[in-house]
Amino acid sequence: MTASARPTSQRTGKVRAARLTDLAALSQLSRLSHTADEQEDDQPVRSLGLPVSTGNISVFSLFRLPLGAFQPHDQLYVYEERGRVAGLARVERETPRDEWTIVELDALDNGVSGDIRFRLIQHLLRDGSKRGAVRFHVACADAGGNVELFMQAGFARYGEERIFYRPPERALPRLPSPARVAEQGIRPAVPLDALRLDRLYRSATPAPVSRLEAYRLHDWERQGSHWRVPRSALTPILRFADVEAFLQAVGPEQDPYVLAFVQIGVSKEDQPHYIRVICRPEHDPSDLISYGLGIIAERTGAGRSDRAGRAQRQEPGVVSAVRTYEAPLDRRLEEQGFAAVANVSLLLKETQVRVAEPALVPAASR
Repeated sequence: MTASARPTSQRTGKVRAARLTDLAALSQLSRLSHTADEQEDDQPVRSLGLPVSTGNISVFSLFRLPLGAFQPHDQLYVYEERGRVAGLARVERETPRDEWTIVELDALDNGVSGDIRFRLIQHLLRDGSKRGAVRFHVACADAGGNVELFMQAGFARYGEERIFYRPPERALPRLPSPARVAEQGIRPAVPLDALRLDRLYRSATPAPVSRLEAYRLHDWERQGSHWRVPRSALTPILRFADVEAFLQAVGPEQDPYVLAFVQIGVSKEDQPHYIRVICRPEHDPSDLISYGLGIIAERTGAGRSDRAGRAQRQEPGVVSAVRTYEAPLDRRLEEQGFAAVANVSLLLKETQVRVAEPALVPAASR
């Protein structure tokens, strides 16, 4: 809960949908927001700080603003005051699940408050509710008043993630032989694995979190390109990647027992590759993580066998996200060459009211 309500705004600007003519100003605002330490301007800039402005994985490199990155159903809002764009909110919409993800929230606010950002949030919440959005998601660094800002807008913090990065200087492992892969029980995930993947997810996830994220069997069936289940702070970069999913299982082929799951995003742009692992608490997913990194090496090596081609293109690193309740998965990633670079908070706001399902209760006389 927040200590006090936000004071009434004295600003005279307005929030509106972005236009094509705003793109140049928005690109500049986004760049300044993500390189605030380097700007010559005294004017402070507020942003989500996801994951951290460091080296090859700055926010600006992860969530950039080219027109090709937008889908027709995405939303972009600006705050305009005296003919000048002073705020930006960028939302990616997931139409199959009617969910919105805030991936960018920037404002030039003279360091007085997060007033512009708050107005942008309120506007997109109202607009999203009109458009049938069921949930609003955001991941942000717990700095600069980010978490307090969203909680004042009705968001609830339901988890925290550690962002891990594996630098490109470390060579990716090779894929093991097919015989070794079969011995380890690793294979691609298929739609018929939906129920098994759902059981795996629930075994590794606290019940309150699984209720909030509300994944359905249909969601697990749709593993493939650009799909965001399971969600993490970094899933927006899957828009720039070819997505594959694999699982590790034991037992009979007709009814296997799934031990771990890995989702891989092989970057097609100037973005890092992505890997996300879910495993049962008692299982060691090291073999599956190594296999996932090997898949990335295999996919990125295809069609670039000559050394000159490799030298011309700077290889990106690999990013991953681990929730605090998923330990010791973080240790397994560190053993594979990853290092923690940031901590982020996950927040969610629902527009639907949860009601108790009908149930039989004891009869009582009055």
